[in-house]
Amino acid sequence: MKFPVKHVLACALLAVGAATAHAQTVIKFSHVVAQDTPKGKAAEFFAKKAEELTQGKVKVEVYANSALYKDKEEMEALQLGSVQMLAPSLAKFGPLGVKEFEVFDLPFIFDNREELHKVTTGPVGEKLMKKLESRGIKGLAFWDNGFKVFSANKPLHTVADYKGLKYRIQSSKVLEEQIRTLGGIPQVIAFGETYQALQTGVVDATENPPSNFYTQKMHEVQKHVSMTNHGYLGYAVIVNKKFWDGLDATVRGQLEDAMRQATDYANQIAQDENDQAMEAVKKSGRTTIYTPTAEERAQLKKALVPVHEKMSGRVGKEIIQDVYQATGFDPKKL
Repeated sequence: MKFPVKHVLACALLAVGAATAHAQTVIKFSHVVAQDTPKGKAAEFFAKKAEELTQGKVKVEVYANSALYKDKEEMEALQLGSVQMLAPSLAKFGPLGVKEFEVFDLPFIFDNREELHKVTTGPVGEKLMKKLESRGIKGLAFWDNGFKVFSANKPLHTVADYKGLKYRIQSSKVLEEQIRTLGGIPQVIAFGETYQALQTGVVDATENPPSNFYTQKMHEVQKHVSMTNHGYLGYAVIVNKKFWDGLDATVRGQLEDAMRQATDYANQIAQDENDQAMEAVKKSGRTTIYTPTAEERAQLKKALVPVHEKMSGRVGKEIIQDVYQATGFDPKKL
């Protein structure tokens, strides 16, 4: 039986339309920490909201624990389009050439979350995100993990206690300078390899937000934690700019809404997760937790704030002053 040409064309167009209507955009979202950390949970939250708000037009596949890429590989994979979305720690942008992001690595530049959020949710944060676009990257949001604590196999009470230890750090010239200022030896080691490095004595000590410390089981190989809250660890959720700009405008708006909700969620749970992690470490009985006195913390702060000036040539005096202005911090008053 022969059908009129018009009927055949109409059926073909309907078939194409149906296929298009059911086409699904897949976003591979890769990160290097465990699924049960604040970042891991926020990534899963975003995936759920993205599918919900786009009514299934977008599926976000989350790959935790370096399942796709190691620390050093993921940024290149994003720029090449092999993965569409990442949430790297802010220190990762220095090697990319956007050294201003290393302002977040400066010790004691934020005293609390309120000061931090004046930067991440304000003009300074927006200014930093814009600097990524020339690298083919679109910045979507800042996610908190929390403030870092020092751990070691010896008590860390006074500034002198930090001297001579080998510290695992993530790749950051600022963090290298921080450890040297304390009289320690910095060792850049991938996050996923930290437990083994501590276990085998390659390093003696490290710094982490409590949730990372606990979920990576570092309490099994570190006898002491000092609740210094000396530095911040956060993430920038980023996406391949070409991919993002190529999305349908309506879908892109829905994903932006999903990201706003995920960011609120991430930042709400970060402190709770860290508090719960420290409680779990305490209950394990393996690690002694010490809270520095006000005087001890003040002395540590006084010892480390000179790192701001030492690294200003790298990070940029302008961005450091921008943060000081946003938070009201004055190093001269120490």
